[in-house]
Amino acid sequence: MKLRLQIFREVFRMAFESLRSHKLRSFLTILGIVIGVMTVIGMVSIIQGLNKSFLSELQSAGSDLIIVRKTEGIQMGRMSEEERTRKDLTFDDVQALEREATLVRAVAVSINVSPFEALEVKFQNAKSDSAMVLGMNDKWPVVMSLYLPSLGRFVTEAEVARSARVCVLGSELADTLFPTSNPVGKEIRVGPEEFTVVGVLAKRGQMFGQSRDNFVGLPITTLMKYFRYEKDGLEVIASPRRSGTLNETIEQISSILRQRRKVPYGKPNDFSVMTQDTMVDLYNQLTGAAFLVMIVISSIGLLVGGIGVMNIMLVSVKERTREIGIRKAIGARSGDILKQFLIEAIFLTGTGGLIGVLVGFGIAMIVKAATPLPATVSPWSVVLGLGVSGAIGLFFGIFPAQKAAHMDPIVALRYE
Repeated sequence: MKLRLQIFREVFRMAFESLRSHKLRSFLTILGIVIGVMTVIGMVSIIQGLNKSFLSELQSAGSDLIIVRKTEGIQMGRMSEEERTRKDLTFDDVQALEREATLVRAVAVSINVSPFEALEVKFQNAKSDSAMVLGMNDKWPVVMSLYLPSLGRFVTEAEVARSARVCVLGSELADTLFPTSNPVGKEIRVGPEEFTVVGVLAKRGQMFGQSRDNFVGLPITTLMKYFRYEKDGLEVIASPRRSGTLNETIEQISSILRQRRKVPYGKPNDFSVMTQDTMVDLYNQLTGAAFLVMIVISSIGLLVGGIGVMNIMLVSVKERTREIGIRKAIGARSGDILKQFLIEAIFLTGTGGLIGVLVGFGIAMIVKAATPLPATVSPWSVVLGLGVSGAIGLFFGIFPAQKAAHMDPIVALRYE
């Protein structure tokens, strides 16, 4: 056992010395491996970061949420003609759900101002032309725990009913307009209209690189009264009255909406009903496509790197033909020669894999520091990168190693 370990160390030392004596050639050989592993580590770290952020957002919003929209929330491909011609959901539909859906605890509704409305939000000399303008009802804090006020309060049911000129601010917009003062009770201007700030919402941070705190929230009836809005963008989020009744609540909501929208018996819904699980499934489909692209790109790099390793190893075998003959003449077995060249190939690609892991980790950290995108390096991706790079060396190194091992020592000694 001790003798075998000593032989392995000697073979490893010889392989290392051989690669060290051709640094530039070795680096160019493993460049494809570096690119392939770097792509895997970099892409996986960004996608994993996005996954954690997305799942954390869903979990913090609360469980058992039911999202109702006119069309699918996440479109996979082009929207169908049937979806484009659907009737819009209305605030009357929301009020009907509040009255008739006995299994529902609360119904939140929101709508965006039309993108054609270039609205500037302003207080005295401070202004923002990038803030979103949203219409909401009073149930948002009940359904979505994310929308809790940090200052003041949320809009009330009475304010929604009478289309009051009040608003709540996201924390980022509040800091922009009121960097040194309390905004509650102040008058701000949204486009040509004036509104009184009644509350500032707790900070929520960013998601997918977009701020979730740069907005002004108006009572939904107020937004509909004073601004153009996206009629097909109305979103309803409901929560069941009791846990464990999600499916029954969905059936009740669907039944009420089908009756109001006069959907014939046996026909599919002309609206979309989703749960958090549905959104996770759709999101996984999107990230799955990104993973597929990543695999294709990295596979090309690894294939190129593997072919490069095999070519260089064949060149190395030819250059060291006389050395192989001498080693066989003084007692080296074919297995020893095979091990030496396999170790060289695996060491070569393993080094490329290690460099790729380090570069990919560096890219992930740069992305995390320089952009709003979250990034996290998973241990399994590091193990996968190193394992695949070693396997590439083993696979593409077998042919050159066998060629060296089966070489006739007499012919090898006569080689010039």
